[in-house]
Amino acid sequence: MYIDPTITMESEAYWQAANEGKLLVKRCGDCGQVHFFPRAICPECFSSNTEWQEASGKGRIYSYSVTRRAEVPYAIAYVTLEEGVTMLSNIVEADLNALAVDMPVEVVFGKTRNGQALPLFRPVEAST
Repeated sequence: MYIDPTITMESEAYWQAANEGKLLVKRCGDCGQVHFFPRAICPECFSSNTEWQEASGKGRIYSYSVTRRAEVPYAIAYVTLEEGVTMLSNIVEADLNALAVDMPVEVVFGKTRNGQALPLFRPVEAST
């Protein structure tokens, strides 16, 4: 199980979409930049003209770390999405010894203790 996120007014739509199996990012209507994490103001041009956009859910591992000194070993990674943003998440359904930088991954949704969907990533090969 995963820890429940803090849901704010700015991130509520993001978490609701996750419950529906969708991964959202924000796009600025003024400069066109996509950004993550969910926030109302564009970090590039400081415009408040931002809107939600559904992400493809596909990306590549930018960097990762495997923790083996835990009751259940696990991996966390920075994943760069096709949309260009990088997010931190867990890698699941994977052989931890086979993880590699630039490995293609796709979003899957796990549940937190209270049932909130949480975006996680698995190697693309794990789904075939």
